Amino acid sequence: MIKRKALGKNLKKTSMKLDILAIGAHPDDVELGCGGTIAKEVANGKKVGIIDLTRGELGTRGTAETRDSEAAESAKILGVVSRENLRFADGFFVNDKQHQLEVIKMIRKHQPEIVICNAIDDRHIDHGKGSKLVSDACFLSGLIKIETTLDGTLQNAWRPKQVYHYMQWKNLEPHLVVDVSGFMDKKMEAVLAYKTQFYDAKSTAPETPISSKNFTDSIIYRARDLGRLVGVEHAEGFTVERYVAVDSLFDLK
Repeated sequence: MIKRKALGKNLKKTSMKLDILAIGAHPDDVELGCGGTIAKEVANGKKVGIIDLTRGELGTRGTAETRDSEAAESAKILGVVSRENLRFADGFFVNDKQHQLEVIKMIRKHQPEIVICNAIDDRHIDHGKGSKLVSDACFLSGLIKIETTLDGTLQNAWRPKQVYHYMQWKNLEPHLVVDVSGFMDKKMEAVLAYKTQFYDAKSTAPETPISSKNFTDSIIYRARDLGRLVGVEHAEGFTVERYVAVDSLFDLK
């Protein structure tokens, strides 16, 4: 087992320690994929931060600037302690050393116990790319021979305990679900802060796969269906990279 204090040198820390770091390829990915989970963990006193890899500048509706303001408003609604944007190129970022190092810097800055990121496979090409990029960066971030600096200070190596992937367009089979009953209103408020992106009967903007009323409704009925399957009102699904361990069978709902 990795001992976190042994991963790096005895260096000055430049991080804001987080319990959970949620990362999305685009602003609104996190809200759609795990907004209920974030709202619940914040309510439970956990420190949660969000990082967006791009500004969603290729999106059909809205602009990079409107996405910036919408993301800021959504972060306030969810109550996260930080939100940053790495400004990678929407649609064209790749999983290479340059991009991995930028994500590694953020992981080492915030030292999260858990990272939640994009679906491993999805309709939008950035989602799968973002998923693998973040997953690879989480592993590499724990290697002490990879040196990174932030604000002129050498960073400690850090590897999150767990990496989870939220569900997006495709109905992937989840490995675990989180009961988010009582937090769907907060999730939907955070999602609908992206006013340019989702259903608006008065909008004259071009239609997209996520701008229909059916899509907005699907956020609720997917959560209700996952909840139904585990005996709760609403739930969000995740896939995992390694087995989920419990101390006792009675820990499971």
